[in-house]
Amino acid sequence: MDQKSLFSLSFTMLLCLFQCTTTVVAQTPAPAPAGPTNITKILEKAGQYTTLIRLCKITQICDQINTQLNNSNQGLTVFAPTDNAFSNLPAGTLNSLTDQQKVSLVQFHILPAFLSMSQFQTVSNPLRTQAGDSAAGAFPLNVTTSGSQVNVSTGVNDATVANTVYSDNQLAVYQVDKVLLPLSLFGTPAPAAAPSAPKASKKKSGAADSPVGGGADVDASGAAGIAVHGAVGLGIAVLAIFGL
Repeated sequence: MDQKSLFSLSFTMLLCLFQCTTTVVAQTPAPAPAGPTNITKILEKAGQYTTLIRLCKITQICDQINTQLNNSNQGLTVFAPTDNAFSNLPAGTLNSLTDQQKVSLVQFHILPAFLSMSQFQTVSNPLRTQAGDSAAGAFPLNVTTSGSQVNVSTGVNDATVANTVYSDNQLAVYQVDKVLLPLSLFGTPAPAAAPSAPKASKKKSGAADSPVGGGADVDASGAAGIAVHGAVGLGIAVLAIFGL
């Protein structure tokens, strides 16, 4: 083999090795951001969470998560809906919420404890979220598993955990394919109770309430008056006869 052929072969091998190395690097997940745990940076690095990040910022939930993670040993689990999940909501859904309702919506996606994927198989329902009361009609969240698949139900809609975005044994972030809608904000309100039938009012005795009865009383009084006047007249006539 001449020198020119050897050089060409070496160049081809180097080019092939470079392409293979580039492919492997591109498929490797990006490492977690350096420094203290920062939920915003984690979501930004993962991509496709622009709407969730915006909600976290305007409600200041991101700051609360970062403070809690970096100043305590308490873990957190975050269900992260993608931008596509938010775009599938009916138009105007987020804009129709008050500031406090937006806070509750974001908190509903946060569990106050770290849960690995395997731990979802043994948790007790309903799960308590940072939104508060897990009773029916408030903020209940139920998890079911089927093999390695984890499903989340709110009573309004059902979502599936697609993959793990981040996990460090204190914070777990899981991608979900739908925005979790709590019953207290999006549930159908219970129908109003039918009004009770009005109670029948008691009628008072007298001419005003009973025209027929009142007329009878008047007639009776008249008859009595006639009888009295008749008796008096008869008595006067008898006395006049005897006087004669």
